Amino acid sequence: MGPTRAQFIQYAPAALAVVPLAAGPWSALAAAAAGAGAWAVGASAPALRSLIACGLTTTGCGIAASEALAAGMNPMIALGLAVPAGAAALAHHRNLAGHLSAPALVPATTSTPTGAATGQTSQAQLITAWWREYISGPTQTEGRVLIQAGANLEHLGLEIDADHVAFTGIITLPQGQQVRVKASDIASVYQIPVSQVELGDPKHYAPNALPVTVHLKVPAEQPQIAAGAPTTPQELWAAYVGAPEGAMPGTTLTLTRYDGPLDWEGIATRDRKAIGTVNLQDLAGNLDLETIQIALAPGDKPSQMGIRVMREHALMHGTMLSTVLDELSMDSRGYIRAGTYVDGRPALLPLAQPGSGARHLYLVGGSRSGKSGLLEQILLSAHRSGIAVILASPQAGTIAGASLSAYLGDGLDEAMGALRLAYAMLLDREARYRSPAFPFTDPLILVVIDEAHMLLSASSPYHDEAKAIVEQLTRRSLKRGIGVVLATQTPLAEDLGHSTVIRSQLLIGGGAVFLRCAKGQGSLVGTNAVEGAEGIDLSRIPSQWPGQYAKVADRDMSGLATEAAAAPEDGTFGLGYLLTPGSQAVQFRSLHLDVPPVSLAGGERPVGIEDCDAWRERDAIAQTRMVDKRGKNLIGSLADLLAAAEATASSSQEPATHHNPAGLHAVPGPARPGGAPAASDGQELIKPRILELLQEHSIPMTAETIARKLEIPATRVKPRLSELKKRGEVTNENGLWRAA
Repeated sequence: MGPTRAQFIQYAPAALAVVPLAAGPWSALAAAAAGAGAWAVGASAPALRSLIACGLTTTGCGIAASEALAAGMNPMIALGLAVPAGAAALAHHRNLAGHLSAPALVPATTSTPTGAATGQTSQAQLITAWWREYISGPTQTEGRVLIQAGANLEHLGLEIDADHVAFTGIITLPQGQQVRVKASDIASVYQIPVSQVELGDPKHYAPNALPVTVHLKVPAEQPQIAAGAPTTPQELWAAYVGAPEGAMPGTTLTLTRYDGPLDWEGIATRDRKAIGTVNLQDLAGNLDLETIQIALAPGDKPSQMGIRVMREHALMHGTMLSTVLDELSMDSRGYIRAGTYVDGRPALLPLAQPGSGARHLYLVGGSRSGKSGLLEQILLSAHRSGIAVILASPQAGTIAGASLSAYLGDGLDEAMGALRLAYAMLLDREARYRSPAFPFTDPLILVVIDEAHMLLSASSPYHDEAKAIVEQLTRRSLKRGIGVVLATQTPLAEDLGHSTVIRSQLLIGGGAVFLRCAKGQGSLVGTNAVEGAEGIDLSRIPSQWPGQYAKVADRDMSGLATEAAAAPEDGTFGLGYLLTPGSQAVQFRSLHLDVPPVSLAGGERPVGIEDCDAWRERDAIAQTRMVDKRGKNLIGSLADLLAAAEATASSSQEPATHHNPAGLHAVPGPARPGGAPAASDGQELIKPRILELLQEHSIPMTAETIARKLEIPATRVKPRLSELKKRGEVTNENGLWRAA
C-alpha cells in the first residue's frame, strides 16, 4: 500500500532537505519531481506554494554545496548549507499542519482519499476527506472499521464567521438502507462535543437521507469575568443565571434597589417569552448564595419575575399574633391572615369561597417547623369566623387549641371516629340539601386532620377506611360547606396513603403551606412534585438563622429562665412557602404566637354543628366501621349509615345487659392488670374508675379517651360523667373532662 496524499505532501520536503549533500545540482530535478507529484495528487494551493518554496530553497543550497566541494573548500561549509534546507522543510511541515488544523478538528494522523471533490475549498475538502476516511469510505485506514460504509455526505455547505464554523449536509445511502450514523460517531471523528452535532429527526425524513449540522467552532456561552474583579448583580446574572445553562436562561436583570452585593431587589425579564418554573436551588447555586437568602415574587406578566437577595432575612423578626387580631377573622372573600410574605405583604389563606362553599388546605411540616402553631392559629380564625371544627388528632394532646373544636377525636381510635363523623355530616347534608327550598343556613365545617399519615399510611390499622373517607371528603364536601385541613410531616406520597386523588383535590380545592421537613424528605420533585412549587426542597430550610450558632455559643450560666419566652429570632419556626391556586409558591412566615391563640377566644363556647341525625348519633357513628373487611364498599347513604350505627350501638351494650340486666351492683369480674375490675362491671362501679383515672393523670380528657383507656364503650361512660358532674366531682370545659 503506497503513501497517502497527505503523507506524500508532508514528508516529501524532508527528503529534499537531505538531497543537497548527495545529489548536488540534481536537487533541482528532485524538487521539480516532488512539486509535480504534489500537483498530480491534487494538493491544495497553499500546500503547493509551501512545497515550491521548500524546493527552491533546497535547490539553491544543493548547488552551493556542490560548488564548495568542487573548489576544494572545507567540507564543513557544504554540510552547513544543509541547515537552511532543513529549516525550509520544517517550515513547510508547520505550514501544512496549520492549514490542516485551521478549524481545530484534524486528528493526529489523517489521510486524504483519492478522488476528492473538485471545486471545493480546502476546508470543504478536509471535511469530506475525514468523512470518507472514518465514516463512509471507500478510503479506509488499515485496521480501522468504517462507521457505516456508503453513508456519504452530500450537499455540503459551510458557514464561517469570526467565532463560528459549521457545516451542513445530508447523510445519503442507497434506496432501501437506513442511516445508522449517530451524533456521537460524528463528534468523535471531528473531535468536538456531542452537543455540537445536530441530526434531523428520522421520523420526518426518508430512512436513507438524514440532514446533519456540525458546529466545529462555537462562541463562548457566557462572558468571562476577570478573577477577583468587582462585579455587579447584573454582570453575575448575565454570566451565570441568564446563560443557556443557568437557572433562568435568556433573562436580564434590572435592579430596583441596591444596598450592597447581599442586599438588593430586581426584576428578571425575558424578552416576550414566559420565564416558567424556576428551580430555587439552581438559582442559589448560580448566585453562590444560600437558598434562604433568595426569595422569588411572581408578577402579573409571565415574562417577569421579582428577585430579592437578603443579607438578613426579612422575616427573621416575625409578625406578632397579638398585633393582627382584626385580621384573624375571615373577610368577605373567605380569606384569613396566616402570616407575612417576604416582601412584607399579608399572607392570606382561603377557608371559604362566597357562593361556592368551603375550601381545602394542605399543610406539610416536620417536627419543630411551626406546623402545630399554624394549626392553632387556624382553629382560632375558624372560631372567630363562626366555623365549626371537627378535629382529628391521632397523636393525643398535641394541639393546644383543641378546646375550640365542636368535636375532638384525641388519640388514634378517636381520630378515626372524628373522620367517620365528618363523613356522616357530608351524607347528612347531601340528603338535606337535595331540596332547592332548603336554605343554606348551617355553619361552615372545617375538618382538621393532624398527623394524617398516622391514619392514611399503609402501616395504619385504619388505612383502607381512612383513605376511602378522606378521598370522598376532598371530592364532595366543598359544595356542602365542609372543608378539609390535612396536615402531614412530609410531602411523600406514602403519607397520603399513595392516593393521588387526595393530594390533587386538596391543591385544586384550596391552598398549600410547606414548612421545613427532615433531610431527604422535603423534595417537591419526582413523584412528590407539586405544580407551582417545583425545585423547592423543604429540607433546605434551616432550623436556625445565619449567625444563630454563634449566639448560642455565648452561654448564660445564671440558671434556667422559667418565665422566658421564645423570640422569632430564636428559630425559623413557621418559615416556608405558601401556594394558592394558579400561582407560584412564595416564601412566607406564619404569625409568631406571642400569646396562646386559645386565650384570644374570649372564653366563648366552640361554634356548634347543626342539630341533625348525624350529629345526634355522633357517638354511635364514631364507633361504626364504614367499609367492609377488604376496605371496599364504603357506606354510601345516610340511611344505611344510621342503620349500621344502631347495630353497632346495640352490640356494644349487649355484654353489659347480659351481666347486669337490672343495672344493680354487680360482683366484680376478673381483675385486669393493675387490679382494676373488668369492663363488665355495673354502672356504679364505673364512676370510681373514671375518677381514679382523671385524678391519676391530672390532664383533661375527652369522653372517648376515658372510654378507650378504661376499655368501656363510650355510650356507658358519658352518662356516668354527667352524673359525676351533677355531684360536683368532675368538670367539663368544651368537651374536656377533668377531676374537680
